[in-house]
Amino acid sequence: MKEFPGTPGTLGALLLRISQCLFAAGSIASMATTSHFFQITAFCYLMAAMALQSIWSFALACLDSYALARNKVLHNPILVSLFVVGDWVTATLSLAAASSSVGIIVLYTRDFGLWKGEECLKYQISVYLAFSSWIMVGISSFIMFWVLAAG
Repeated sequence: MKEFPGTPGTLGALLLRISQCLFAAGSIASMATTSHFFQITAFCYLMAAMALQSIWSFALACLDSYALARNKVLHNPILVSLFVVGDWVTATLSLAAASSSVGIIVLYTRDFGLWKGEECLKYQISVYLAFSSWIMVGISSFIMFWVLAAG
């Protein structure tokens, strides 16, 4: 398999996974500090998707750090196929959750004019961090797909 920047077991992959995990954890933390997020299904879905994203990214960051420490190559086609499927599933869930949450925010802030203040800002920050996490996992998923296709 070819060596692309960000392939499994490289420093680029480790940095991508850590940024995915941090953005997802930041999204969870921002949403969890609000008092009424659990009343809106889209926000609960965002929390669940970001929890899955942070667990997946943390596990792969640990695997990448192990591979870097042991100087191992993680180009097994079955392992890379698992990475591709996992990244695409988490990317799809993250995008759907972030999009539905931003739709709720736009509805309540601009259309109804109901939300203002600090709690609304926390919702917006949470969605911003969720989209940032999605961008990072999107980059990782395309890199994994290229690695699989090149192998």
